[in-house]
This record gives sequence, C-alpha cells and structure tokens, in this order.
Amino acid sequence: MNKASQSIALVTGANDPAGLGFGIAEALLADGAIVYFGCRLDQQVRALAEPLKRFESRARAVQLDVSDPVSIARAFALVGSESSRLDILVNNAGDGANCAALDETAEQWDRIMTANARGSFLCSQAAARLMLPQRFGRIVNISSQAASVAIANHVAYSCSKAAINMLTMSMALEWAPFGITVNAVAPTYLDTPGTRPFLENPEFRKSVLSRIPVGRVGTIGEIAHAVQFLVSRNSGLITGEILMVDGGWTLS
Repeated sequence: MNKASQSIALVTGANDPAGLGFGIAEALLADGAIVYFGCRLDQQVRALAEPLKRFESRARAVQLDVSDPVSIARAFALVGSESSRLDILVNNAGDGANCAALDETAEQWDRIMTANARGSFLCSQAAARLMLPQRFGRIVNISSQAASVAIANHVAYSCSKAAINMLTMSMALEWAPFGITVNAVAPTYLDTPGTRPFLENPEFRKSVLSRIPVGRVGTIGEIAHAVQFLVSRNSGLITGEILMVDGGWTLS
C-alpha cells in the first residue's frame, strides 16, 4: 500500500507505551494507517523514538499539548504540511482527579475541563479544517461511563466527559454533510497504568466489579477495537453516537 492510499491518523495522549492512546495508535497502524502519536511534552516525543522504530516510517511522535491552543495549531499544521490530509482523529488525551466534591478546587476544575472538553473541541476543530476540503473524516472522542452515571469523587471528570458527549453530537450534526462522522467511545474501568493502583486495592476492585454485569474490567484492546470500527469506512452511517464499552455498568 503506498502512502497516498493510506489513512492518515492522529491520536492524542499516545505517549505511554502501556497506555490507552498508544494501544489505539497501534491498532490503527495494524490497519495500515500512518499514525501521529500526540505527546504533551517534548521529552515524551524523544522517549518514543526507540519504541516507534519498529513501525518504520508509518509512526511519528509529535508534541501536542491539548490544553495549549498554540501547541494544537502547530501539531495540526505539521500533519497538514507533511501529509496534505488527515483522515482520522482520536481525542484520547485528558486529565482527571479522584477528589470529593467539597475538596475540588477551581484550579482542578479548570485543568480537567480544559484538557478534556476544550482540548477535544479544539483538536476536532483543527482536524475538521483539514477534513472538510477532502469531504471525508473520522473523529472519535474518548468519553467515559462517568458521563452517564454518577461516580463519587469524580465530579469534574464526570462533567468534562458529559461535555464531550454533547460535543460529539453537536459536531456530528454540523459536519455530517461534509462526510465527517463524529462518535465517542465510553469505557468502563480499564486495566491501565493509571487505574492499576486503584484496582489493586481489593475493596475498590470488588466495588467496581459489583457494578459490571460481565464481571470484569475492560482491556485496552477492547477499546482499540471499538475505535477501529468507528474510523473504518464501514461505519459511514454511524455518527453522533456514544458507544458504551462498559460491560453493562450503565444498564441499571
């Protein structure tokens, strides 16, 4: 497959080889795409140089801080200049805090809303400017089950993810006539470096599993496969949807 026929993808928050964003990026590479790995810090870009060698010229790490509009503009300008198009954007980067509502600070609230809701919007806006002229695009936002059901000690995070759900629907409505679909994947708890310290607590894990009818947490691969479908050309009639990948948590 030559470069001209390959999909061009950008995945934000893909700096950790053990994390969700990296796993999604790997899945898109497996489908033959050329993938830009968005990293918040320059040192993260440098750290990925070695892990990405195995993908040869189809993977590149780029500095992309979703809380910084200048960084966003620079990253998307780079993609546009190098590849002349963008077919897929996965908004995976985000922030959170395990904090009681009474203890949540204005600074925490602003940081989480900026990284999750505003960051997803600004990246989608930048992507759409590249996608509209080609009249094709796939945008997938990583939401959460916490956008649909209340979870204690996650007020700012939950609100930011609920904002992402409405952002998904609103952008889907506006950009559908241009061949751009916008969907979201909403996972339950996953086995990731970020959640592992909590899930290793037997009481916390038991509490989580009691809410998941299938009886287990999710894997990075399961979320990556959901994204793979939503960015494929077979999903062209699906837009504005929030795909729950939660083992049934939100059913009750």
